[in-house]
Amino acid sequence: MISSNEIRSRFIGYFERQGHQAVPSSPLVPANDPTLLFTNAGMVQFKDTFLGTEPRSYNRAVSSQRCVRAGGKHNDLENVGYTARHHTFFEMLGNFSFGDYFKREAIEFAWEFLTVELKLPVDKLFVTVFEDDDEAEAIWLNDIGVAPDKLARIGAKDNFWQMGDTGPCGPCSEIFYDHGPEIAGGPPGTPEEDGDRYIEIWNLVFMQYNRAADGTLTPLPKPSVDTGMGLERVAAVMQHVHDNYDTDQFVHLLKAVRELAPDADPANRSLRVLADHIRACAFLIVDGVLPSNEGRGFVLRRILRRAIRHGFQLGIEGTFFYKLLPALVEEMGQAYPELTAQQDFVGKVIRQEEERFAETLDQGMKLLDAACEAAEGTLDGDTVFKLYDTYGFPLDLTQDVARERDLQVDVAGFDAAMQQQRERARAASRFGAAAGLDAGVGEASEFVGYEALSARESVQALLRDGQAAELLGAGDEGAVILASTPFYAESGGQVGDTGELLGDGLRFVVEDTRKDAAGAIMHLGRVVEGELRVGTALHAQVDEQRRADIIRNHSATHLLHAALRAVLGTHVQQKGSLVAPDRLRFDFAHLQAMSADEIAEVEARVNAEILANHAAEVSVSSYQEALDAGAMALFGEKYGETVRVMRLGDTSCELCGGTHVGRTGDIGLFKIISEGGVAAGVRRVEAVTGRGALAWARDLDGLVNGLAARLKTAPDGLGERIDQVLERQRELEKELKKFKQEMGAQQGGDLAASAQSIGPLKLVAASLDGIDGKALREMVDDLKNRLGSAVIVLAAVNGSKVALVAGVSDDQTKLIKAGELVNHVASQIGGKGGGRPDMAQAGGNQPENLPAALASVTDFVQGKLAN
Repeated sequence: MISSNEIRSRFIGYFERQGHQAVPSSPLVPANDPTLLFTNAGMVQFKDTFLGTEPRSYNRAVSSQRCVRAGGKHNDLENVGYTARHHTFFEMLGNFSFGDYFKREAIEFAWEFLTVELKLPVDKLFVTVFEDDDEAEAIWLNDIGVAPDKLARIGAKDNFWQMGDTGPCGPCSEIFYDHGPEIAGGPPGTPEEDGDRYIEIWNLVFMQYNRAADGTLTPLPKPSVDTGMGLERVAAVMQHVHDNYDTDQFVHLLKAVRELAPDADPANRSLRVLADHIRACAFLIVDGVLPSNEGRGFVLRRILRRAIRHGFQLGIEGTFFYKLLPALVEEMGQAYPELTAQQDFVGKVIRQEEERFAETLDQGMKLLDAACEAAEGTLDGDTVFKLYDTYGFPLDLTQDVARERDLQVDVAGFDAAMQQQRERARAASRFGAAAGLDAGVGEASEFVGYEALSARESVQALLRDGQAAELLGAGDEGAVILASTPFYAESGGQVGDTGELLGDGLRFVVEDTRKDAAGAIMHLGRVVEGELRVGTALHAQVDEQRRADIIRNHSATHLLHAALRAVLGTHVQQKGSLVAPDRLRFDFAHLQAMSADEIAEVEARVNAEILANHAAEVSVSSYQEALDAGAMALFGEKYGETVRVMRLGDTSCELCGGTHVGRTGDIGLFKIISEGGVAAGVRRVEAVTGRGALAWARDLDGLVNGLAARLKTAPDGLGERIDQVLERQRELEKELKKFKQEMGAQQGGDLAASAQSIGPLKLVAASLDGIDGKALREMVDDLKNRLGSAVIVLAAVNGSKVALVAGVSDDQTKLIKAGELVNHVASQIGGKGGGRPDMAQAGGNQPENLPAALASVTDFVQGKLAN
């Protein structure tokens, strides 16, 4: 029996000895890949390498890839807790060949690792091949020596892999482990294959074809291999258990869960849900995902809330889920040190989400319980949507509860209600589709703008309305593609350059620069004069002053990032940025507002680096060498094997393809102008540099001088003068308050003297001038004290608004309720109100009806007394 950590280590070590490059696990968020919500297999980080668009310096690789399957096409969330092998988070061990070895070597490596390295008994292993793959079958039977009764041919449904409807694809060969006859189930390919006796542990994918749109399969020039072996499943085999949750990766977690719920039945599936979900939540947060209502953040929120609901079901009170982190770090922190480094931050994020959901969980569960009781087999879509929209219950959480009660969920009704809410207008870019940005019309362009802001080049392609064109005439808008260009295309938060493309009698104004799907740099704009044709020779000139403003802000963004991590903590991760000529905007992961002292310290650190006037150091190295040297890779960015490293001073070293200053002193001045929240756990800093900072300082100077002149003092005496003005204001407010009290007392005396006697009580119904709501309440109390047994209604008019206060002495509240009385009056002036039996208040917006409304109080009171 060996640990999961040792299995992982042995796997990587074995394939390193076979000439494979060990590649670290990529983040759970695939960089620049909109087709995937999360990394769900080991091959994801090598996708472009398999497609031939991202060459690597090695042609064999091995990795242990952390994966999440909890959203999109690959979603195991609903099965977690109900089966022995479904997880939201898991690790995939994989070895890969990029046009190097193929079927024979892949099969030999797999068999040797399992039977020699791990010493698994041969008679316990069963293999499958694609039904048409005679080559793989021959290798297994003739070269490896697998017994014929231990091999099955399987159809395309299970044993043919493809990346999509078109593209690389090929047959698979799977290796199964036989857990023994005491467990129900038969070998793959038999009617009993769905049992749990034979468990797939390794899948070998042989990429040997390219599938065309019409389904035609063409052999690839360089067949490749992609394999995947689930660490949790292999651990179960090596630790002589049948259930993944009985392996060492879960034993400590389940113990920690049981300590939170000591009275729970050990077989309760909620214990497993919590042990599984803390893994997914923690690693998603480590990789930069934060709970939100969209995309990946919403999936994280779903997993978190599902876990919280299961804790609620176990009777765990208060916030609890974050308390499982220490057990997870103890188990996996050595293999993934980033988990240990960010433990505190991860805990804060989880606890904050728990507190947010706890506010509505109890109410939502009561509504759900009632709906389940009333349902006749199906929960209606409107109720399910209300749970989602009002109480934050994701659909799958409601489905989870419904399944426990043998109920179906009206998913179509839920989807219809959701669609109605989602309908909203989306502003389109002026260019975008019209310019053909997604078309991939041109070939990748060479950017020469690091060294120069102008160049001579001929037109490679033209586009108008997203389509290739031979000519753009005066007044036409479109896109120009050059083979090389000094214009920087929008990327990594840095906006695209503007400028001009000039020729004989020709001027094209570049209003933006972007890249299309193929990497062609597209100059977007319009022809001001002349005609532009494919092949035309042009002088490309970037707007130098604008570029200078942009690079100041870009370099300052790097310094800001380093300063934020130094002041707030290393949990700070970039969540987005904008580098424009007039300002910079930087979004980052942090759970609370920055204090004034923290903002000041960040500013001071950045300006210290600027004053030091460090030279900007640019280097090019392999991605891994850059990381090993301390360079920071930014969240959500995709990097090739060769990367550009930008070092600014002693604090900042990042991978960056953008343009920067030559020395930090070129930035001039850095000033933070705002800090605020933009989403749960995400803060935003906006700042200015260079000319923008000088303009900000000029505006501030003008404001200070203007205020000083208005207050008749020197700028350096402005603080003292403002204190004097505020002190005088406080004195005047005290005098005004005293005057109002005296006036109120006088008016109260006059009102008491004019009170109308109705039977055993005194009645006052009057409108007063210059009285606010608080003063009205005080006068009502005063009149009740003066008159003894009394009913009072006082009103004050402020423009078109009317304030009403009614008071009834305690001895009369059985007959007359202040709330009924005030509503009787308010209903006549377009308002309503309420309150206690002895005191109530209301408002209205029809002051012209007030005299008649007050006059009606006498009849109201007489009617109550008569009854």
